[in-house]
Amino acid sequence: MMRSWRFLAALAALLTLVAAGPARAETSLLNVSYDVSRELYKEINPLFAASWQASKGEAVTIRQSHGGSSKQALAVAAGLEADVVTMNQASDLELLAERGFVAPDWRTRFPNQAAPYSSTMVFLVRQGNPKAIRDWDDLVREGVQVIVPNPKVTGNGRYTYLAAWGYARQKTGSDEGARAFVTRLFRNVPVLDGGGRGATTTFTQRGVGDVLVTFENEARLIAQELGGKEFEIVYPSVSIEAPAPVAVVEPVVAKRGTAEVARAYLQFLFSEPAQEVMAKHYFRPSDPQVRQRHAARFPEVRTFTVEEVFGGWAAVQRTHFADGGVLDQILGQK
Repeated sequence: MMRSWRFLAALAALLTLVAAGPARAETSLLNVSYDVSRELYKEINPLFAASWQASKGEAVTIRQSHGGSSKQALAVAAGLEADVVTMNQASDLELLAERGFVAPDWRTRFPNQAAPYSSTMVFLVRQGNPKAIRDWDDLVREGVQVIVPNPKVTGNGRYTYLAAWGYARQKTGSDEGARAFVTRLFRNVPVLDGGGRGATTTFTQRGVGDVLVTFENEARLIAQELGGKEFEIVYPSVSIEAPAPVAVVEPVVAKRGTAEVARAYLQFLFSEPAQEVMAKHYFRPSDPQVRQRHAARFPEVRTFTVEEVFGGWAAVQRTHFADGGVLDQILGQK
């Protein structure tokens, strides 16, 4: 009798396992992003994981990789198996599209030309603003040290370069005048870090420089963390709009079977919960209602776009950032 009961119990357990099917491994995604978005995605990722678990009954983990935006794009092109890329400049996604990693129509795959938020470039100065830095003209004065990451490999540096160029072209009325202005600015740059976070460390921890030019969100978070005791933010008279586009890395999600969850993850970035987190971290949300709710966080600033002033990222890349282009010529004159 005892053997019969044991046999029946074992049979019941086996039938239960068969009915349940094989255990499903937890899904993971790799989000390859730029340098100063670490904290943003650390907060968004658990929200998406909870939403996916609730709707699909599946666990998902999102891993993060951060660095200079263009370096990150090149790493993906070289084989880093990102499921999604969340960069800070369209040129990085265009590069990946040209090489077959991102869909050619990536801009139409998600709302707002696939940019869930934007930022702009501002100045972070030391408490009391001892060098009286108010606008771009002050960055080319003798004796002012400007901290900017390398425009060759970082979106942060590229937007700074383009913002200064656009300002100077408006003021001088010519590209020749803009080039002379930007040349003077980069003569005041003592070191070119390889990422936006490295530039922040150089300025805030190493004490190098009189002004850090960086994304608005980075400047606001630094000032917030330190309680305004060491640094102040200065908004220039004009700056550049810096949308942060996203895309699925098509060959990787096809290989890993993660296409559905990868697309859902990027779509989640446009949802109200994610947009609220972006506003909290001082990124300007694409959702106008969320942005309006947090209007006090985002001072009005006159901006221009890459398309308006430079004719788009393809033209910018050819003229300014390609090997031997204007940037290389300017840096060679330092």
